[in-house]
Amino acid sequence: RHRAPGGGCGTGPAPRGPPASAPPLGPLSRCSRSRCGLRGCRAGAGRSAGERGRGRGRGRGRGSVRGRGHISVCPQVPELSREEKLQLRKEKKQQKKKKRSEKGPAAEPPEQGAAPEPGQPRGELTPHPSSSLTLADGPNDGEKPTGGKSKAELRAERRAKQEAERAQKQAKKAELGQAATPAKPRLTPTEPPTAVKRLPEHVQVDDPAALRKLAKKLERQQVPLRQDYGTKVNLFSHLHQYSRKKPLTQQMSIPSTVIHPAVVRLGLQYSQGIINGSNARCIALLEVFKQLIRDYSTPPNEELSRDLVAKLKPHISFLNQCRPLSVSMGNAIKFLKKEISCLPDTLREEEAKEKLQSTIDNYLREKIVLAAEAISKSAFEKINDHDVILVYGCSSLVNRTLCDAHMQKGRAFRVIVVDSRPRLEGRETLRRLVRKGIHCTYVMINAISYVLPEVSKVLLGAHALLANGSVMSRVGTSQIALVSKAYNVPVLVCCETYKFCERVQTDSFVSNELDDPDDLIVLRKGQAQLGGWSENKSLRLLNLVYDVTPPDLVDLVITDLGMIPCTSVPVVLRVKNVDQQ
Repeated sequence: RHRAPGGGCGTGPAPRGPPASAPPLGPLSRCSRSRCGLRGCRAGAGRSAGERGRGRGRGRGRGSVRGRGHISVCPQVPELSREEKLQLRKEKKQQKKKKRSEKGPAAEPPEQGAAPEPGQPRGELTPHPSSSLTLADGPNDGEKPTGGKSKAELRAERRAKQEAERAQKQAKKAELGQAATPAKPRLTPTEPPTAVKRLPEHVQVDDPAALRKLAKKLERQQVPLRQDYGTKVNLFSHLHQYSRKKPLTQQMSIPSTVIHPAVVRLGLQYSQGIINGSNARCIALLEVFKQLIRDYSTPPNEELSRDLVAKLKPHISFLNQCRPLSVSMGNAIKFLKKEISCLPDTLREEEAKEKLQSTIDNYLREKIVLAAEAISKSAFEKINDHDVILVYGCSSLVNRTLCDAHMQKGRAFRVIVVDSRPRLEGRETLRRLVRKGIHCTYVMINAISYVLPEVSKVLLGAHALLANGSVMSRVGTSQIALVSKAYNVPVLVCCETYKFCERVQTDSFVSNELDDPDDLIVLRKGQAQLGGWSENKSLRLLNLVYDVTPPDLVDLVITDLGMIPCTSVPVVLRVKNVDQQ
């Protein structure tokens, strides 16, 4: 056992530079010691694997070497810092570049492992011009091997090739129509992430692109497009405004149209205001659909469940052009389409048509007739003797509730009927209630603050109940609810659950319906006060149909499921969806 004097394999600080007694560099071999990686060191080169293992196990850290009967000492190895190693590498690169430039472009460096020059002994190392030491460092990324390309360049080529193959594969999938979404481009570390895609800020119903798309759809369905009438208020310019003076049938060629005559008649009744009210419009729609199903015959090589839905689409578009569909009509159409698509293929045509007609009858009976009975029974609990009940407009459900409470329960109460222009629907309510023997008072909406002090409760109907709890009803309903709240009068709303919808709306501007502005013209002494209003550029008439009442102005909603607050609409919708599934 012998400690190497300041040896490279021993511990402790080693002086800079080679020792005076260092042996000359031997054969081209690397020292097997963990801390000595110098080429030419013979400390571990001539030993077997077992001896090297014993030498590492016993003499590590003490500089002792167990050889074959002799002692070999590793040459002095200076410990270089990281900065010194990097500096040495840079110097080597610069010297190699300088040597290549001196030899010229034709000269190539000798290949690794080539035969040594004749003047140089085999196995000897050629000393570096700037240093007598050669470090056993691996090749750098920047050093070019004999092939002429560095590792970084090869990696870049492989990456570019993979990206090209990936792009080619995605393009091939897109051509075949198999790619669901386009491939997302990879973002480099320096490239900032793109912003989240949002809808355009100016999406409107009267957008020219949307109008062209609608016109093409109607032309494909052979349905005429109803033109706007008059000049609209800027705040409601995105809504369609129609006139009863220009019915949709003027642009139709009746013999060549695909629209059923019953649907044409129903559309005219909608546009002229002959059929009004959510329930009345929905009942008339389903009765016409029953007639369509009776007259339908399946074409050859077609399925009834698919072809019938396609046949209904032009008729629905025609009715929507005559007058926008109500929420109740939309829910009924959705239900009917679902029932048609669920018909089994094994049914014969006559059986399928009979099943659809019975399904429509059940829908009318359950959602409208029985629902009205359930609401009427629930409302009995809120109507007491000597009550003064305020109603607005004409709601078939409210009228039935009051008549049943008076006729069946014998409740003695008084009703104040509030009406408004231009429809004056309260007159029909007044006729029905007086015919049943109910004491009534008839006032206009501008006098509501004078009658509210004697009112005990307000009973209102609804066009639809939105998902956020807002009540969409005849224009003027929100004003009555607001004034009633100021007088601490409870507001009760009667509404069937088939009028609940998942739409959310907080105002009357985004989605509404514009009625004929000529209805606002008042005739007095045979003369129209606003005659020729369309010729006046500074005058615009606004005839809104609906308004939205916020949920905090409504105390209770009476439905066929019971009495619930406005905020329970999402729960009812969720339960209905589960039942339908």
